[in-house]
Amino acid sequence: MIYMTKIKNMVFILLLLVLFCEKQYAGEIFPIPKTDFNPRHYICYRTLGEINVDGKIDEADWQNAQWTEYFVDIEGDLKPKPTYNTHVKMLWDDEYYYFAAFIEEPHVWAKLKQRDTVIYYDDDFEIFIDPNSDAHEYYEYEMNAFNTVWDLLLTKPYRDNGSAIFNWDINGLKSGVFVDGTINDASDIDKGWYVEVAIPWEVLKECADRETPPKDEDQWRVGFSRVDWKMEIVNNNYKKSINPATNRPFPESNWIWSQQGLIAMHYPERWGIVQFSDSNVENQNSKFIESEQYLAANYLYEIYYYQKQYFIDHGKYTKKFPKTLNESEKLIEYNWPPIIEINTNSFDIILNGKKGSKDLLLNHEGKLKKI
Repeated sequence: MIYMTKIKNMVFILLLLVLFCEKQYAGEIFPIPKTDFNPRHYICYRTLGEINVDGKIDEADWQNAQWTEYFVDIEGDLKPKPTYNTHVKMLWDDEYYYFAAFIEEPHVWAKLKQRDTVIYYDDDFEIFIDPNSDAHEYYEYEMNAFNTVWDLLLTKPYRDNGSAIFNWDINGLKSGVFVDGTINDASDIDKGWYVEVAIPWEVLKECADRETPPKDEDQWRVGFSRVDWKMEIVNNNYKKSINPATNRPFPESNWIWSQQGLIAMHYPERWGIVQFSDSNVENQNSKFIESEQYLAANYLYEIYYYQKQYFIDHGKYTKKFPKTLNESEKLIEYNWPPIIEINTNSFDIILNGKKGSKDLLLNHEGKLKKI
């Protein structure tokens, strides 16, 4: 009887420990995109002449380049259409990757003038570049209407305990701003501001396991964002509107090129897709190549999100799939379902490719590999 009592007590203690372990994780929610995966895409053509980076984008090459679609709210269809329009153009040559944008804004303002300050405290324009489309080792660039710059290199997303290298600069960067109106003058109505940016391939190759400049038909993950604050005019000066319920400024609006499905830009797997073309911008005769790899990777990220939430709830990973994914998900170039390998503090999701397609591996830190 004494022996059985000890066994029962041990079992009871173990049950308490399990309940305690589960309780300490319970209640947390891992942020998951709430909209369908449908990334926008763009074909980036070669320049014919020189680009003078002054913000005016008046060269013939820029005139020939196509605009992207107008930006949408970062949460996509879950939120209303942005108040003002924003769109982007891209070009490239042997030395630079070029960006141009128009930010419609009736009241252009800015305050920050020191490089590498937190630029999104002003209205800003942002560029994100993931050369390998693996959601790790990517670039973030921000600028305001003063042409004040903040550039960062990220090892991996913050959700995966990543960190930004703040003392890193884009050597050889060129940037310019042209304000169609008057900056910080509340007495008039502006049309908006143009930005122009040139990032050297020599810098972008730091995070690329492929050739730079890219080859014809190469595809990179690229994201664009615009931060817009709710403002009011006080004594002919611009001030952020204060929410009386919190006594703090209203949260900023985030308008982007390709919807994320949640308020988080650091989900690189949701960015748009840029395909580079060797054709010059006058010809524009390339066609975008639809790759099933992006859809397959999206399915793996759905499992990754599920694993992250499962660990929060239970303190361990699982070989279970989310209910939204099952054998009805058909992929032509890959063998569904994937294999899930789990350890105490890590997991790998492996999707085997059929002939001609490489296997895909997504690990517990959200890095995608072609193996």
